[in-house]
Amino acid sequence: MSEKIKVTCEMEITLKVIGGKWKPLILHYLQEEGPKRYNQILNFLESAPKKTLTNQLRELEEQEIIRRKVYPTTPVKVEYSVTKHGETLYPILEMMCEWGSQNEGDRYEVTNRQCCEE
Repeated sequence: MSEKIKVTCEMEITLKVIGGKWKPLILHYLQEEGPKRYNQILNFLESAPKKTLTNQLRELEEQEIIRRKVYPTTPVKVEYSVTKHGETLYPILEMMCEWGSQNEGDRYEVTNRQCCEE
């Protein structure tokens, strides 16, 4: 067994898993839309750098929050989906959407309203 990672408190564990500019949006998109390919996720996020998206998908996969399924086709087809373990984060993501909606004010312009719609 590998050495445990020391954390200050339980909240830090959650932040280690979903911390990162794009991780909550990736999870929310996969939650709402189901399995998606890399380019579909990239198109949804619009301004996410490819390298950053690749790294964050890899981290979510390593933490068993998402699954990467490779289909034996030519060209190779890869899809990402949320695991059962990842589904346990849904209530947190919903609360983040609600908080954002309530605190949008005049400071932010939401470009994708359906992102947090029920």
